[in-house]
Amino acid sequence: MKLYETAITPSCKRVGIFLKEIGGDVDRISLNVREGDNLSEAFKSKSVNGKVPLLELDNGTTICESVAICRYLDEAFENDLALFGNGALEIAQVEMWHRIVEFQGLYTAFQALRNITAIYQDRENCVSAWGEESKARVEMFLPTLDKRLGESEYIAADRFTIVDITGHIFVAFAINGLKLDVLENYPNIARWFKLVSAREAFSY
Repeated sequence: MKLYETAITPSCKRVGIFLKEIGGDVDRISLNVREGDNLSEAFKSKSVNGKVPLLELDNGTTICESVAICRYLDEAFENDLALFGNGALEIAQVEMWHRIVEFQGLYTAFQALRNITAIYQDRENCVSAWGEESKARVEMFLPTLDKRLGESEYIAADRFTIVDITGHIFVAFAINGLKLDVLENYPNIARWFKLVSAREAFSY
């Protein structure tokens, strides 16, 4: 297997952390998305969405979208972590919280940074006002996440799951990318962030 990635991007970090957690290893091919490596015809012929990460199997089959890649890797590398949940209820709770954290948190934060900074203005329309609105929506979501982490040690369950990977990347992005004082203002998030950051897989 080959994993095409830009290691510093949040989506690639998610796959990288997931691999470390399950003890998997694949060949890595580094792409520079800032320079447009992912816009080449060669790459677009492999990727439906033209984005990293992209997993290419030995038979040439390709998988894009980071969560889909994680689902494949979870089956490809034997492990007993059940990072997508264990049992009907927990699987549903992991899916529920994963969608909440991803769409209300991480994806919205992406929109904020991309539109405010116009970092990819060479390939997409950037709307500053939408960036500021997206940042405000991130700030509106943080109390929801903090409340949840006042009720549960981890986000989706009473143990570590893929939602905590996504959540950690989101909070780090909100702190470093959007310059929000998350850990100072939300004690439950701060407690959880410290807990998850101590895991070996999060030394990125």
